[in-house]
Amino acid sequence: MPTSTTINPNNARNFSGGPGALPQSVLTQVQAAIQNVPEVGLSILGISHRSDWFAAIVQELEDTIRALLGLDNTFHVLLLQGGATQQFSMVPMSLLTGKTQLPEYLHTGYWSSKALGEARRITPLRVLWDGESARFSRLPLDEELTFSADAPYLHYISNETVEGLQFKRVLGRDDVPRVCDMSSDFLSKPCEASRFSLIYAHAQKNIGPAGVTVVIIRDELLHNMPDNLPGWLDYRSHIKAHSNYNTPPVFAIYVVLLIARWLRQEIGGLANMALINERKAALLYAALDESDGFYRGRAAKPDRSMMNVAFNLPNEHQERAFLAASRQAGFAGLAGHRAVGGVRASIYNGLELNAVAQLTEFMRDFAQKAKR
Repeated sequence: MPTSTTINPNNARNFSGGPGALPQSVLTQVQAAIQNVPEVGLSILGISHRSDWFAAIVQELEDTIRALLGLDNTFHVLLLQGGATQQFSMVPMSLLTGKTQLPEYLHTGYWSSKALGEARRITPLRVLWDGESARFSRLPLDEELTFSADAPYLHYISNETVEGLQFKRVLGRDDVPRVCDMSSDFLSKPCEASRFSLIYAHAQKNIGPAGVTVVIIRDELLHNMPDNLPGWLDYRSHIKAHSNYNTPPVFAIYVVLLIARWLRQEIGGLANMALINERKAALLYAALDESDGFYRGRAAKPDRSMMNVAFNLPNEHQERAFLAASRQAGFAGLAGHRAVGGVRASIYNGLELNAVAQLTEFMRDFAQKAKR
């Protein structure tokens, strides 16, 4: 059994697309907190969500997220449940009051398909760009997008985890509310957060375990929301209750705070985190590009994700052999998403550079043996 000072090799080599790897120092703190949170003298699993201690945890997390993103108090930070999937519905339910024009969406991959499907249950919408004909292998160029000045909002996903696509720029008009699902690259790098009206991100990629979703919403966006929303589906209810409208996931929120502290105190902020993530991605993509076509990246090079490296081998037989051999070598979570198959290495914040170096060495050895 690994001790609190020993890195479990299975954790260290966890390339899962989600829930993803957490930093070892955070895991060590979580391990101790399950037994006893020093300030309280109780297990984190048994601390009341109505305690003063938990209220302070929520406040610190709100403040730390604002600080990491450079936001002021005109942005509310919420810690909700229901994952990004709930936000697919909450966004159109909340932002269409009094609007006659259609909201605008981008169809860039698996998760944007999910967002579109849920939004269409509530409203007609305009799809600005659809990447399905290109099998979601690339993202749109600026000249392929025409944004309306009177749309109620623009919605897009910053990083498509399944296809390994990531936007490197902010889209849309500054006079139209931007809504962005940042679930899989939130707090992985600096972003121009103040240019967005609403950001949401479930925690199970970069910032914690499943069970909590961070929502950042600009205050002015609240003023025209409908008055007949169910309390659970009304952002204003959660703001008023400081994310304690009903029993929140105390454990998951506590872990997100530990991640936020780690980013700020150990990593030194999002610019430093981005440098680490860029180095990890560069190693992996180099292994693909130098393989003479043995490893074939799914995404167009300009749109490659720093979070999810999706690729194929020459055939399914070799892919199965690769996945079996990687498991035997101690690498976890490399199977591609069920929707597309293949291989996917997710290199979220908590995965260390050394693990990526070990994977690329394994990939080169496997390719050499397969070519013999």
